[in-house]
Amino acid sequence: MAFKKRVVGVIGLGHVGAHVAFNLGVLGIADEVKLCDVKSEKLVSERQDMMDAVMFMPHRVNYTIASYEELADCDVIVNAIGDITLCASGNRDDEMHFTVPQVADYIPKVMAGGFQGIIINITNPCDVITDLIAKKSGLPKGHVFGTGTGLDSARLVSAISQQTGLDHHSFSAYMMGEHGNSQIVPWSLIKFGGKSLAELEQNPAYVFDKARVQDETIHAGWVTYSGKHCTEYGISMTAATMVRAVLRDERKIMAASAPLDGEYGETGIFCGVPSVIGANGIEEVIEYNLPEQEMKDFKACCATIRANIAKAEEFWK
Repeated sequence: MAFKKRVVGVIGLGHVGAHVAFNLGVLGIADEVKLCDVKSEKLVSERQDMMDAVMFMPHRVNYTIASYEELADCDVIVNAIGDITLCASGNRDDEMHFTVPQVADYIPKVMAGGFQGIIINITNPCDVITDLIAKKSGLPKGHVFGTGTGLDSARLVSAISQQTGLDHHSFSAYMMGEHGNSQIVPWSLIKFGGKSLAELEQNPAYVFDKARVQDETIHAGWVTYSGKHCTEYGISMTAATMVRAVLRDERKIMAASAPLDGEYGETGIFCGVPSVIGANGIEEVIEYNLPEQEMKDFKACCATIRANIAKAEEFWK
């Protein structure tokens, strides 16, 4: 009996893409990882290094080099191209003039090969590029989504864990909106074993300087960047977790850049919201009844994303 291989493609082998590819092997998520990058020497070197590590991985995995068209048999493709030096200003939107033309050029090449799987986007500005990939690929709704505020949510959870002393998995919290400077903390959604934050605030450990926590969560990526000039571990684990949710049909709830089609009164954009991720990609957007101020702030995020999508279209239409 032949078993189907789980095949994942990674486009862009910089710090992020290379770590995603490595994690797919070391976590036992994929059986074959296809590596794709315009820098041929870099590609050969990364493939060699990863194959040297396979002996120590939990199961057999093969790393191969592929062109855009040769990604057709992938179950999932992770898009990770970019130039992080372009957003050293602290604004991910500054990558747009570089990433938009590149993605607009090669997504049709990927589709020309016959690809019909799921695309998970990391490339910044994440919500804008995810929208572009959805339009250029023509894949069904939900089959394209982005890491969005998935990483930002992990940063928020880490901050809460450090203050309360609780394990990261003992409570739930999400960042919502743009994967960028306008994202928000919806404090009303934070739950500790079913109890809301408001129910626990008589305990000083659960009293947060909300403005400070939100600001530090939003800018946590720049703390990482300032000392090493890249981000890699957090975002690569976010993407690998999403790939696993698709390949294993986990129906896992995570914050992701998902297509909004009436949820929260928004249509026609991708935005970071808690979503169900399974074999069909984004299978459901979880819609919460946000308090008035949180909804107002979330709407402002959506307006920022919509304006950036319009700006991006100038580069590829």
